[in-house]
Amino acid sequence: MIVVLTGGTGGAKFVDGLRQVVPAKDLTIIVNTGDDLEWWGLSISPDLDSITYVLAGLLSKERGWGVKGDTFFCLQAMGELGEPIWFHAGDRDLAVHLLRTKLLRQGKTLTEVAADIATRMGVQARILPMCNARVETRVDTPIGELSFEEYFVQRWYQDPVNSVRFAGAEKSEPAPGVVDAILSASVVLLAPSNPVTSIGPILAIPGITDALKQTRSPVAAISPIVGGKAVSGPAGILMAAQGLPVSIAGVAQAYRDFLDVLVVDSTDAKAAEALKKSGLRVHCTKTIMSTADEKADLARQVLALFSAESAVHAGSELS
Repeated sequence: MIVVLTGGTGGAKFVDGLRQVVPAKDLTIIVNTGDDLEWWGLSISPDLDSITYVLAGLLSKERGWGVKGDTFFCLQAMGELGEPIWFHAGDRDLAVHLLRTKLLRQGKTLTEVAADIATRMGVQARILPMCNARVETRVDTPIGELSFEEYFVQRWYQDPVNSVRFAGAEKSEPAPGVVDAILSASVVLLAPSNPVTSIGPILAIPGITDALKQTRSPVAAISPIVGGKAVSGPAGILMAAQGLPVSIAGVAQAYRDFLDVLVVDSTDAKAAEALKKSGLRVHCTKTIMSTADEKADLARQVLALFSAESAVHAGSELS
């Protein structure tokens, strides 16, 4: 079983590559829910939706979020009625939010709801939220503390960042199946997601980092930082705010407690050599995913590396 920790657009791209090269039933995806919000009275789980849509073949490739070919008539009408419209929910997207809200109000957990929605969409992979409790990524800025969606979507991550915290994480616990999946995995992958606000909330849930330390399977991460810059979004800004270098070394530092292999772009070959001297195994390849073929190629390379890494754990040397 391949276990993936993911969030954000980079994570969805990588999962898109994986679904092209391995059977869906062999995938367990553990998803960030720190971005979740209530919008127009509806329960929204942006990363859960993106992963579900990509596995169902429905994700908009142009936007990297939402449903392909979606319309926005409701959004337009709500704006005309004077309601906020900075969070761009499409019409087909809203149907999923309506269903999620209905099921949650009936007493189902977020894990049960995610599985139900995935089944209705024909997704065979197992999709698990990081936890069932409400955990919210909060970004401290000079104008006050913002939710991640306010910081990222409403304000286009233009505000300086003092720090990031995960409200409610310390009182939460992993969703059922999360720890067992990590401990029983054949491989564990951290997608090229923002280490602070996409993977960070998952690691903040008590018990998940311990499981990553304890698992007998190798753990690899794909860097979202290329050439000292984030491939997309505010990863660099947020890493710097959390005291992490904006580099592949910073990514390695974020995951240092459990990381076996770091996959980086060939652009960072020189920096990779320096990291190798610290004892970390680093693999250089093309990590930018602009096409379906590039997504699949990266997935194949990472899985091949994991096969070699499994041999290391059995006493062989990684090639």
